[in-house]
Amino acid sequence: MADGSGRQTRVTSSHWGAFEVDTEGDRIVATRPFAADPDPHDVPSIVPAAVHHRSRVARPSIRKGWLETRTREGRGSEDFVELPWDEALDIAAEEIDRIRKTHGNEAIFGGSYGWSSAGRFHHAQSQAHRFLNAAGGYVASFGSYSTGCAQAIMPHVFGVNFIQFLYEHQDGWPTIHDNAETLVMFGGINPKNSQVSMGGVTEHETAGWFEKFRAKGMRLVNIGPQRTDAPEGCEWLPIRPGSDTALMLALAYVLEEEGLTDHAFLDRYTSGFERFRPYLMGESDGTPKTPEWAAPLCEADPGTIRELARHMARTRTMITLAWSLQRGEHGEQPYWMSVVLASMLGQIGLPGAGVGYGYGAIGGVGKPLIGLNGMTLPQGENPVGRFIPVARIADMLLNPGAAYDFNGRREAYPDIRLVYWAGGNPFHHHQDLNRLHEAWQRPETIIVNEPWWTATAKRADIVFPATTPYERQDIGRSPLDDYLFYMPALIPPVGEARDDYDIFAGLSERMGISETFTEGRTSDEWIPLLYAQYRENAAGKGIEVPTFEDLQERNWMRLPIRAEAPNRTLLAPFREDPEGAPLPTPSGKLEIFSEVIDGFGYADCPGHPVWLPPQEWLGAAGEHPLHLVSPQPGDKLHSQLECALADIEGARPVALAIHPEDAAARGIADREVVKVFNSRGACRARAALTGDIRRGVVAMPTGAWFGDPGGNIDPDGNPNVLTLDVGTSRLGQGCSAHSALVEVGKLEA
Repeated sequence: MADGSGRQTRVTSSHWGAFEVDTEGDRIVATRPFAADPDPHDVPSIVPAAVHHRSRVARPSIRKGWLETRTREGRGSEDFVELPWDEALDIAAEEIDRIRKTHGNEAIFGGSYGWSSAGRFHHAQSQAHRFLNAAGGYVASFGSYSTGCAQAIMPHVFGVNFIQFLYEHQDGWPTIHDNAETLVMFGGINPKNSQVSMGGVTEHETAGWFEKFRAKGMRLVNIGPQRTDAPEGCEWLPIRPGSDTALMLALAYVLEEEGLTDHAFLDRYTSGFERFRPYLMGESDGTPKTPEWAAPLCEADPGTIRELARHMARTRTMITLAWSLQRGEHGEQPYWMSVVLASMLGQIGLPGAGVGYGYGAIGGVGKPLIGLNGMTLPQGENPVGRFIPVARIADMLLNPGAAYDFNGRREAYPDIRLVYWAGGNPFHHHQDLNRLHEAWQRPETIIVNEPWWTATAKRADIVFPATTPYERQDIGRSPLDDYLFYMPALIPPVGEARDDYDIFAGLSERMGISETFTEGRTSDEWIPLLYAQYRENAAGKGIEVPTFEDLQERNWMRLPIRAEAPNRTLLAPFREDPEGAPLPTPSGKLEIFSEVIDGFGYADCPGHPVWLPPQEWLGAAGEHPLHLVSPQPGDKLHSQLECALADIEGARPVALAIHPEDAAARGIADREVVKVFNSRGACRARAALTGDIRRGVVAMPTGAWFGDPGGNIDPDGNPNVLTLDVGTSRLGQGCSAHSALVEVGKLEA
């Protein structure tokens, strides 16, 4: 749509939702919220500044030292030399060929972890993995930083893939509203986090559902260190970070001690409670898990714990866990223990009750939709077949050949000589970034496709300028959303940027694998083909989807995939007929005790849930007496668009939420720029005094771009210079970002 001035207006989609975009010539000039969104995110307002930012990678660039001598020294600090596309592609293709022919494809790590684009075809990770598979394979990664620990533990408990359970087998918001009387939220349910979702979330509904919950009179209990981790009007139980398992054990103890446990449910639907009960009651270790035992660990009143347990037993109760709980050392334990607690209540499988995960973590969880998949570029088969847990990158690069345990397997880290990254920024989301910087010096070559000069791009040897989603056509869809978008190319590519597909097509041609990668198609030929397959899949489910040409004209449509009836979750038919619809676990039941896990012999994750204190938490504070939590940012998705946000006066360094009494003890005033530090690193932050965080805890959101190496302090406030880079356990090997102690002081100190 164009007006008389030459300004064009179209709708596009993104991970934080749909929005209208105004363009004039080759520039994006303005954005507006999508009219159908009841609670739009304000992120799109920064898109014009970010797309045309001075930090865009203008031309193919090769680090000077690597170009001249192939030296690894200088990553992160050395200048780059701009080259023509053909010359840069020749050099990169020759290097990839050299590595795979000299060291084998097991020497190539295809990280490419990140959310990249909401568009389905131009999803950078899929493009990179298809290319590397065509080239003979690569070392891959398992899981995500968000849920990697849960992805390892929960299949042992429920018997299904955790992501499948999350998306397909949890109650929707309407079912919870119509049936639940009590909502107990470990880690809260934060509407801020629900403003984004993989592939897009068009109608932001989480905050609206909480208004309905309050109007109905539901009891809403937020358990965690920040009041703001749940909407206004919720009760707040501000326990210590990392103590959730201890609190759950105490709640379970009250149920068992006071005869409130549903033993009929346990006998029919679970396996192993008789192995767990002696631990709970203290018969096996001499320590009953009473509220009085938990009180000093959680810093919660024993009477409050008892009252909550009794209330949960006499009402229809839904227990929810934030993803953040499993992003800490021993993160397997609260997730497993939540199933035990819900099983003792006997409400699993009832509408609106039992246990659920990740409500509020992303916008799509809780939307009752008919599943409609498709529009995915085939990645092919990976001949290498080796992988590492996603958060163990620094360990792998620093310790080639070293043995490690993961989920019952014992493997050796591969010797990585080349890293190819597209569509992500590990120097945002990984822990202990100074350690990662050291590890990043080990490979012989690092290649990155990237629109902006992020910390990862600055630490590469070869950087190809990639387009943003606004410079290419695509289809926007998500299995967690009921909207479908044609995403037009709104402007020409900025500078000499190329689509990831075209970059990999150019490399493939030079390496003799062009037919395998492209199959003779351009991206403009792939997109209608994949869309036709998606449309055919929809027709098979009785859902009418317009032709590709019609969708181009319409720009967007709402799909008729809202589920009218309450969710038929995995656990509902199991509850109705556990013999006829058993769970795919070894016992066919919910596994309170797992013979499989017990057989692994892991002291840090035994055969049933236990309390295991993290090595860094307020129960063992010393030189660094404050517990740091690092939530998702409210002003963007991860580190995307940070280049423009950092330009806003007063926006950086990022805010550090700190209790007024903790600030007063250190002589710190509100809005004062401070130093946050521990033995791993230091960063600047801007103190934000608030009574909405418990004493002894500070919160600093992720997302600030990591500064250049060599300085003594990260300038803008990336909390991952402070976080702990250890696996959650030998079973899950997830990230332990939320197990970190720090100190805060005057900047000059």
